Amino acid sequence: MRRVFGVKKDKEPPPSVQDASDRITKRGESVDDKIKRLDTELARYKEQIKKTRPGPAQEAVKARAMRVLKQKRMYEGQRDMLYNQTFNLDQVAFAAEGIKDAQQTMTALKSANKELKGMMKTVKIQDIDNLQDEMLDLMDVSNEIQESLGRSYNVPDDIDEDDLMGELDALEADMGFETEGDGVPSYLQPDRDSDLDSELNLPSAPSGSAPGRTNAQAEDELGLPAVPRASLRG
Repeated sequence: MRRVFGVKKDKEPPPSVQDASDRITKRGESVDDKIKRLDTELARYKEQIKKTRPGPAQEAVKARAMRVLKQKRMYEGQRDMLYNQTFNLDQVAFAAEGIKDAQQTMTALKSANKELKGMMKTVKIQDIDNLQDEMLDLMDVSNEIQESLGRSYNVPDDIDEDDLMGELDALEADMGFETEGDGVPSYLQPDRDSDLDSELNLPSAPSGSAPGRTNAQAEDELGLPAVPRASLRG
């Protein structure tokens, strides 16, 4: 059967954009090499035309130079056409790469969207709001506890701050009046005896010897009062 109908050949895959671009680029390089050889030949003919005298020889050289110049123009046209084809293929390749990138981006976005939906099922806005409210309540209770612990025990709550400020101003005025004399407040100056006695109204200390006993009593050898001896009558 294979001999009669033959074997079905596998179809070759179509060339990619990159393969076509590489092939055209090689053709363009081949055309560039031909143009360079023609430029070299034209330069040689130009030197010959300069060296030869006008006449049949010079005309023959010019004819050959014109033929080479026509070939060069033809190759340049082919090169420009190949360059245009390469540019078009590059544009197509760029568009194809952009579409591939878009496909990958869409796949990544779909996967991320699926993951986000799964995570959002476990996180609710109402739970977050309730948690924030509870945290605010806890902070308020903590502040109240700190204020309660930092409160002074002996300071009454009904003290008027205006009265305290007035008393402080009066105290500062008294201190300024006392320091106008010698620059030292009265409560830092040493006490005077006359001022202290006048303030306390104490009597002055007595001067002189105490009245009464004028004769000193005899003392014994130990410094004690001597005991009087009874007189003996015989």
